[in-house]
Formats: sequence, structure tokens, C-alpha cells
Amino acid sequence: MSISALIDSPSELTDTSSSKTAIVLMTRVRLARNLAGYSFPGWAKPAQREEILDKCREAVAATPQMKRCFDVAIGELSDLEKQILVERHLISRELSGAKTGAGVIVSKDQAFSIMMNEEDHLRIQVLRSGFQLKKAWTAINDLDTALEDHLDYAFSSTLGYLTACPTNLGTGMRASAMMHLPALVISNQMEKVVRAVNQLGMVVRGLFGEGSDASGSIFQISNQTTLGEAEDEIIKRLNSVLQSIIEHELNAREKLLEADAGKLLDKIGRAYGILQNSHVLTSSEAMNLLSLIRLGVDLGAFADGNRCAIDRLFIEAQPGHLQHVQKGEFEPGQRDVLRAARLRSEFANFARPDFSFATEGKN
Repeated sequence: MSISALIDSPSELTDTSSSKTAIVLMTRVRLARNLAGYSFPGWAKPAQREEILDKCREAVAATPQMKRCFDVAIGELSDLEKQILVERHLISRELSGAKTGAGVIVSKDQAFSIMMNEEDHLRIQVLRSGFQLKKAWTAINDLDTALEDHLDYAFSSTLGYLTACPTNLGTGMRASAMMHLPALVISNQMEKVVRAVNQLGMVVRGLFGEGSDASGSIFQISNQTTLGEAEDEIIKRLNSVLQSIIEHELNAREKLLEADAGKLLDKIGRAYGILQNSHVLTSSEAMNLLSLIRLGVDLGAFADGNRCAIDRLFIEAQPGHLQHVQKGEFEPGQRDVLRAARLRSEFANFARPDFSFATEGKN
């Protein structure tokens, strides 16, 4: 399968509407694994990295979950192709910069992604649209078990799975949810939420993980502790934290409507107008405007079925995807023009917002 065929195939994140939910866009579970008897990727010599890559590819190919998958060495991808995979959360920025002996295997529906020779020999991840932590954990546990039938993992009876970074020791698991929290951002409550989440042993990051910003009011919340706690306990604790954040976001939305509905509706209406008529849009501006439209969907200003389209545009408005569609590489200014044109086209037939929900029961 080529990368073009992969992008054009139905994707768990861009084409699945059944699990599209308010607030939680995506859940992900990732496992860090290493092979016994081999140096970690950062210390392995090129020949050993290639040997590890071959062993991992062979093991993945033998699993039922990864039939008819996309399998490629990172060095065979163009910069644009790597950028697209990063934008789809299928590889990390770190892996995109690897030179030799690194690769990725992605399932046809892009729900499973296995990075090889990133920080660890294997970074196995499962993506699920919406709030599906338990299903994501079950799926990745099954894949991990299937891989362990063919690979000898580096494991300690006292420390658990051995990893290149000590913070991943133990389960080697990072579970996370990508959350849309515009009301908490608008009401300036995110800093308080971040502090509370950190105290509970969780971490908050931006759209593309560590070091990235929270464009579109989208945040990743994940566990920080992997040692001394079983996987199902981590999932249960994270699930509880996420439910609490959902409640805070819903409460913040209600308070914004009660305090000054007109101001909030004006933000949504202006976003709609700009998306229909603008001719230049930066990536950050587009994300923030789409965020307001998604909030409008959640509040009832737009039809519920539009949520899936907005979630798709969050990805397709990114620089790599724009350039892929236009079959070329463009300067940032040119991309801003292309992005505006793409969104104008998408919103040309987008129904006008209906703000009657804000006045119902007040007459």
C-alpha cells in the first residue's frame, strides 16, 4: 500500500462517525517495548538497528491485526509524507527525523500504528475516535500479546518492561485522550485545570504532544506514571480524570451562556462568516475558527452530523494535507491562501447557524 492509498482509505479519525462525541475527539493507548539482548535505538549501531527493524517487521506481519498494512522505512518517505503521518498522529515528530534503521507500520484503517526504532525498538499505538479508552486498551493488549509470541521483550521481574526513558518503565503504557475544551479556554480556566490534573499524576499537552501548542482548544491528557501500577488501574484512573474534565467543560459552557450568551454566539457567528468568506487563513487561525464551529455543533447551532466533518477538517487543514491535495510543496503564505480556499469550499453549503436554542424558555 502506498502512502497516497493510505491517505485516501477510510480512516478511524477522519471517516468514522459512529463514535464522534462532544469534547473527546480521540483516545489513544501506546506501549513502549524493547527486544531483549539489543541496545536501545539511541545506542545501537546502524547494522543492529537494521536487524531490529527486520525482526520487528517480520513479527508484525505475522499478527492478524496488521494484515494488508502500510509498511515503510522512514528513510523512504519524503518530508511531506512524513509530515502527513505526523498530522494524522501515526508517527511522532522524533521518528520523522530518524535517518537509518527506522520504520512504521500502519493498519489499513489507521487505527493501529507501530513505530520501530524511535526512542524504543517498538512504539505500539491504537487510536479510537471518541471516548473509547477501554476498547483501545483491549485492542492494543491483544496486539501486544500477538507480537510477544514472536518477539522476546526486555523485561525485569522488579521493574517491568525495560525502556530507553526511565519514565516509561513498568507498564510502558501511555493512555491519552484528545479533548476539545473551548469553554474552559474562553473562560480562562485551563491553567487551573492543568494544575489539578498534574496533581493527580496526569499531564496536559497540545495537539501534537510534548512541546506543541493547543491550537483549536485541543489538549492531550495522559497518564504520567507507568511504574508500580497495573494497566487496568491506569485506565480506570485516567477515565475518572477525563470524566471530571468533561463535567468542568460542560459547566463552563453553561456559565458562558448564562453570563453573556450574545458574546459567545457572536464568536460562533463570526467564525462561520470568516470560514465562508476569508481568502487567507493561517493554520492556527483555521484551527481556532473550526473549534468555535465545533462548539456551535455541540450547543445545537449546527446539525449534529457536522461534527464529523469538523473533526476531519482539523486534520485536512494542516500544512501537509493541504500540499498533498495540491500535489506540491508551497511556502507558508501560499498554504494560507490554499487553506482559506479549501475551507470556503467546505463551508459554501454549510447551513447557517440557528441560535434559537439560546432563547428557548426565556420568552
